[in-house]
Amino acid sequence: MPVINRIAAFAEDMTEWRRYLHQHPELGQQCQKTASFVVERLRDFGVDEIHEGIAISGVVAIITGRDYVDGDGPTIGLRADMDALPISETTGADWASKTPGKMHACGHDGHTTMLLGAARYLAETRNFKGRIALIFQPAEETGGGAELMVEEGMLETFAIKEVYALHNLPKLPVGQFLTTPGPIMAEVDSFHVDIKGEGGHGAYPQDTRDPIPAALSIAQAMGTIVSRNNRTLDDLVVSVTMIHAGTADNVISEDAYLGGTVRTFDKTVKAMVMKRMTEIVAGHAAAFNVEATLRYDEGFPATINSPDQTAFAVEVAREVAAEGIVVPDAPREMGAEDFAYFLEKTPGSYLFVGNGASAGLHQPNYDFDDATAPYGASFFARIAERALPLGGN
Repeated sequence: MPVINRIAAFAEDMTEWRRYLHQHPELGQQCQKTASFVVERLRDFGVDEIHEGIAISGVVAIITGRDYVDGDGPTIGLRADMDALPISETTGADWASKTPGKMHACGHDGHTTMLLGAARYLAETRNFKGRIALIFQPAEETGGGAELMVEEGMLETFAIKEVYALHNLPKLPVGQFLTTPGPIMAEVDSFHVDIKGEGGHGAYPQDTRDPIPAALSIAQAMGTIVSRNNRTLDDLVVSVTMIHAGTADNVISEDAYLGGTVRTFDKTVKAMVMKRMTEIVAGHAAAFNVEATLRYDEGFPATINSPDQTAFAVEVAREVAAEGIVVPDAPREMGAEDFAYFLEKTPGSYLFVGNGASAGLHQPNYDFDDATAPYGASFFARIAERALPLGGN
């Protein structure tokens, strides 16, 4: 059996933890109750240090290896995100969210559980030399969690040499893994266009400067940036995801708004997108006789796996993967992940672990598969034991 036997033995406890967390989702940096649950478990496990209030509600716990003395071996970081999403759950599960309008629709309850499972095992066995830093991070979904942890100096404070993270992946069989060296997740930016015209009666459009046709035309033109301005071999997504205008069927609105997301890997491509958006918005404002302003907000950087640490993580994953199946060179994804901020400062790797035939991420009927947790916990535990072997230099 690829899962570590001791971890398999307390799999039911992990299911209980995960379902409790699923019932009590929290958003952004306000994960205080989740953090309290994590801290309570960590104290039960007997970890050596617990540091709370990092990036507002984050937690870092330290487990020292066998016969550890100060400076005896490096520190390896293992990270799980804790926050949920502002989505109303439709699973109907007995453990469904008890907070209306909030749910764990991305499996961060499972990620937290996997790291707690590894913490329990590592605190019991301590079959490693050095220190493990367990990083429970808030605000991955809304941004700010990893970046704030880095800004607060967490990596330096705990002298973290390498850092690893897992994310569940629907449709990949439970317990299988995939990753790739180099870029694995895209840089993510957002754009916002505010349009101001002159409103009036819906029966007399000639007396108005209608912002809605301008908004629709700008949205269509944004789509041509990918199809007509970008080299087809360069990865790029431009998605208009919001258009807001109007209050009644017989009133032409004075204002309109549209916004969306941009995903890139290349700074030159991103610069081209910003230039074309500026030109499109200015041109359409003139054409439709309205005022239009563009705001372009830069978000997470691309998540770039370190080649050596990724090769090591693949070896470890093969030891615990279901049927030993690991994809080491998966295509990079256009989603984004703020774990990128850790990888900008410290070598490490980000991997996906299969969540089986669940609904997709960020869907209201999504649920983490509890059978996945022992695989993730075993992976984290084996990273510690393999990276910091007893008897190693």
